[in-house]
Amino acid sequence: MTGGFKLSAALKKRAANIQLLLMDVDGTMTDGSVTLLSQTDGSALEIKTFDAHDGQGLTLAHSAGLRTGCITGRESAALLRRAHEMKMEFIYMKQPLKMPAYEEILRKAGVADSAVAYIGDDLPDIPLMRRVGLAIAVGDAVPEVKKAAHYTTKALAGFGAVREAVEVILKSKGIWEAMIDKARA
Repeated sequence: MTGGFKLSAALKKRAANIQLLLMDVDGTMTDGSVTLLSQTDGSALEIKTFDAHDGQGLTLAHSAGLRTGCITGRESAALLRRAHEMKMEFIYMKQPLKMPAYEEILRKAGVADSAVAYIGDDLPDIPLMRRVGLAIAVGDAVPEVKKAAHYTTKALAGFGAVREAVEVILKSKGIWEAMIDKARA
């Protein structure tokens, strides 16, 4: 979590403008593990693990009026269920290139690049990170992503990084304390 350290004035200014929070999934909402459970018919079931603190962060984001969504290269029933539980408005799966999905989301949401934050961890995320108003790298992102980011979380992917990003945005908007009172399970 962001704890007691100070956010720079430039970071606060960027984060205060955010209306839409988008993110990658594997290596951002999850720790990047892709667990496949073999079935006797030759198929495999995919298992994903999501962090409860990240869930609380997304719930707080939604309560604060932030719109949310994800763009990922994989297709996953587990992700679809989690994204619906978290009331994500924009869910784009099977996106080998993320920019077309991002541009469609911008049109649908009616927001400018400067009003978008994006959380990523790996090379396919960099083109979006270069466009958005607030680019966030998870703590264990690859070096190139950290270099492209305006902020790198202390938390690792799948272990509170999304929650930390939401906290940075809400604190920069000056509404974090008010949101604590609205937190719900």
